[in-house]
Amino acid sequence: MKKLSDLFPNAPDVFVNDIKINSKEVFEGDIFVCVTGVTADRNDYIKEAIDNGAVCIVTTKKIDVPCFLYVVDDPDLYLITLAKKLYDYDDNLTLIATTGTNGKTTVASIISSMIGNDMCGYLGTNGIECNKFSYDIKNTTPGQDRLFKYFKMLKDAGCKYVSMEASSEAFLRKRLSGLSFDIGILTDITSDHMNAHGSLENYIACKKELFENIKDNGFSILNVDSMYFSEFKNITKGKILTYGKKKSDLEIIDYKLYLDHTFIKLKYKSVIYSFDSPLLGEFNIYNLCCSILTLIALNYNISDIIERVKLIKLPKGRVELIDYGQDYKIILDYAHNTDALKKLYKFLHDVGEHRIISVTGSAGGRDKDKRKHMGKVVLDNSFYTIFTMDDPRFEDVNEIIDDLVSISNKNNYERIIDRKEAINKAFDIAKKDDIVLILGKGHDNYMAIGDQYLPYNDFEVIKDYFIK
Repeated sequence: MKKLSDLFPNAPDVFVNDIKINSKEVFEGDIFVCVTGVTADRNDYIKEAIDNGAVCIVTTKKIDVPCFLYVVDDPDLYLITLAKKLYDYDDNLTLIATTGTNGKTTVASIISSMIGNDMCGYLGTNGIECNKFSYDIKNTTPGQDRLFKYFKMLKDAGCKYVSMEASSEAFLRKRLSGLSFDIGILTDITSDHMNAHGSLENYIACKKELFENIKDNGFSILNVDSMYFSEFKNITKGKILTYGKKKSDLEIIDYKLYLDHTFIKLKYKSVIYSFDSPLLGEFNIYNLCCSILTLIALNYNISDIIERVKLIKLPKGRVELIDYGQDYKIILDYAHNTDALKKLYKFLHDVGEHRIISVTGSAGGRDKDKRKHMGKVVLDNSFYTIFTMDDPRFEDVNEIIDDLVSISNKNNYERIIDRKEAINKAFDIAKKDDIVLILGKGHDNYMAIGDQYLPYNDFEVIKDYFIK
């Protein structure tokens, strides 16, 4: 356990517990760093941090405080230095980062699963986990106040690799500044998160930051079928490995989709490999390909990698089939943008004729323009839709639903604001061989209403319906 004197010149010998950038999360022994807030000035919360037990304040202002004060020009930049020092970060973890509009969670999870979670930790939407522990985390990509702490936890658990999701907002908020990556992976890019980035160009620029920070001896794994392939190829560092249906290092030759598995043929170095994958849908063939290339970059033999595919631990809430003995299918999926919805419905239509009953909504405080397009995709592809809440935050759920149905002339839907009631209604009306598709939240364990994060989980709602 370190002391302030280990971290700062002329500091007292006071033990340090942790680093915090949110005053409400400060406990006795924490350092409070006044980083640049998105909507607030952290300096306004110094008193609250001290009242909660902060033993040090890092800020740009020389002020009187009843604890140790350290003044810096740029708290955001200094936070990286401080976190590395507190958590003994020495760059000896192999960092594998996945970015893209969709597929980040699946790819990061597949890689961890195929390497083995005794050796490779996962960090992303589904939390932080390895074979020693599993915890929920707040952001897809945590800030430096948590990130280096998580790296230390994984290293102490025996991990040599970290497979992590690198969100565009993480680059926008400088959460990944100061890091260089051994492997960077690009899944796909479609328009999303415009509320945060303002334009598609800004969004893409944030994605590019990952590939501009690949180590010289590292690897960049790119999708040749992406319309942005050349743009990323021209700026990336490290050796480039490619995948897709076009000529590439790992080429998709053929495949056959089923509702419970996928048959795939891939070509690598002129050899054809045929195998079954537990992952569902064409989009997951792409996710699997970049994961396979990652292990190739780490010097695994491709025949051994193919054997590991059948042992993949399926990502939670990503085309997740849930079976409680019912005579219809239940699929839980995190899809929450237009492109992901299109790909998911295409897969379901490709594997056979089914009535699809969809339960979905759209998050409040996010890009409003995408809602009408999302709603149209859902209504056009569903036999029946139940629109409900999905993290409304400070917006009215009915107004969100108004947006979702605004450009469709279909009336094959109803509104049930309470999400649990909506899911239960879908099960009540489902008939043999139907598909009940529950969209948007995956395994999130909260519902964001106002400024509160209330306990809620789609999977638990489904289980409660069948297990009384």
